[in-house]
Amino acid sequence: MAERPQFVPAMAEIAREAGALLMGYFQRRVKVEYKGDVDLVTEADRASEALITRRIRERWPGHNILGEEGTRTEQGSEYRWYVDPLDGTTNFAHGFPVFCVSLGLEHNDKRVAAVIFDPTRDEMFTAEKGGGAFLNSRPIGVSAIANLAECLVATGFPSHKRHKNPNIFFYHQVTLKTHGVRRAGSAALDLCDVACGRFDGFWEFNLNPWDTAAGVLMVEEAGGRVTRFDGQPFRIDSKETLASNGLVHEVLLREFQAIFRGEGLEELPSVAEFVRARKA
Repeated sequence: MAERPQFVPAMAEIAREAGALLMGYFQRRVKVEYKGDVDLVTEADRASEALITRRIRERWPGHNILGEEGTRTEQGSEYRWYVDPLDGTTNFAHGFPVFCVSLGLEHNDKRVAAVIFDPTRDEMFTAEKGGGAFLNSRPIGVSAIANLAECLVATGFPSHKRHKNPNIFFYHQVTLKTHGVRRAGSAALDLCDVACGRFDGFWEFNLNPWDTAAGVLMVEEAGGRVTRFDGQPFRIDSKETLASNGLVHEVLLREFQAIFRGEGLEELPSVAEFVRARKA
């Protein structure tokens, strides 16, 4: 059997170049444009995607590419790239230094290589199918915490139409069952943080393929588990993403199913009662 081509070194080189480009824009606070109500894009997103797709086409001209900012290249290839040129655009636009470049590669619909680069901390996460996951060339692995109450987990909310997203109920319930929930604003980096043991779990509704293609492989290669909220296998078009260290995955699944059924829900604190207590 022919040896699989090595993609990660070149992917890391491309991601680092795109990260340097983003930092140039970040330092001079670029103009923000709005796609919809509050869903925004910056000139940095477009410039980063243009650079990445150009580099991919130079090295692998026959490959398919799907990019967040509109790149769609279909050439009948066995390989497909998922490009998020700036994951964490809202953070970026507000000067909050939590964002990254995310590159995921599939071969015959199987995730085979991933690179996620955080240019603000100079952290390069890489993974290859069957080869493990790494942070700045050092092997990483998921946490060993098996008690949900001791877990630090993460989630994310959509940048628009939040009133139609049920995640606030999940946030409330999971907050009460864990050591805490963080919401940093970059799904790709959240998945990396599960992979390297900073978080013990992560969930989010309605992510896109370019949000998850790289991060899911990172978690799996670090020894973690990724599924939908019902425990079914994760697919690139899944609208539910639940990642964990594997040890707390089943209990998280049970918590999620209980929330969907409306069982054991703690009521949100009453604002009226809080106001009365303040006046007492």
